[in-house]
Amino acid sequence: MHKDIATPLRTQEILKKYGFSFKKSLGQNFLIDPNILRNIVSYADLTEDSVAIEVGPGIGALTEHLARSAGQVVSFEIDQRLLPVLEDTLSPYDNVKVVHSDILKANVAEELSSEFAKYKDIMVVANLPYYVTTPILLKLLMEKLPIRGMVVMMQKEVADRISAKPGTKAYGSLSIAIQYYMKAEVVMTVPKTVFMPQPNVDSAVIRLTRHAEPPVHVIDEEFLFEVSRSSFAQRRKTILNNLQSQLPRGKEKKEQILAALAECGIDPTRRGETLSIIEFGQLADALYPTFRQ
Repeated sequence: MHKDIATPLRTQEILKKYGFSFKKSLGQNFLIDPNILRNIVSYADLTEDSVAIEVGPGIGALTEHLARSAGQVVSFEIDQRLLPVLEDTLSPYDNVKVVHSDILKANVAEELSSEFAKYKDIMVVANLPYYVTTPILLKLLMEKLPIRGMVVMMQKEVADRISAKPGTKAYGSLSIAIQYYMKAEVVMTVPKTVFMPQPNVDSAVIRLTRHAEPPVHVIDEEFLFEVSRSSFAQRRKTILNNLQSQLPRGKEKKEQILAALAECGIDPTRRGETLSIIEFGQLADALYPTFRQ
């Protein structure tokens, strides 16, 4: 077994060897605790038949643990300065492919086409850059990649929003967008002290597991998300007021909005955060003829 990358001493040695300095703009915070990395990987349930997709491998701390558990690892790294570092630190592993690309611009399906054919099980496992966590998650979900799920580290506040239940302060359009595709659970909270440099916020690991069937079937997924975003635009406003002010020409269509709410048995004075994903699905379908046809 090779010496773990993720210890404070080894991390410092590697950074010094390459004269690497952290870029705040890229949200670089490297993990320096092998136990936490082992726990993250264990939640992903990887086997030799799995391919792990990683975003932002840094110096390879999590990557090497993935390489020990999965058949293949594909890591997307935006920072060119890290490519020679990764070539060095990951040299003991022949099942890692590092792609120099911004994950938000990458054609993930294309990069993985050979892996998709070869491996039946695909998981995203990553310590996500905190400043682009949400866009990365939504991209991977919207692109309908054949993934079983994700085990990802992020800012605790974002993890709480993703896994929130209706009626709570954290519940919002992000909760709905993710929970439409995946079951979400926070499996670990992670202290600031296990990162170099230490972030200003607490972190959490969330496990997302794809639903066999979405919790609600809708005519148009995009429209469901538009309705949920509109309903949370101003949290103190009623659902009727939000929909009127946010949907196209909503003020002129008050009667149709009221009729759609009545059809779904939703009181127009309720607030967005009290509606379940199933209610949002029914409401989106009821509003669809007015706003989309």
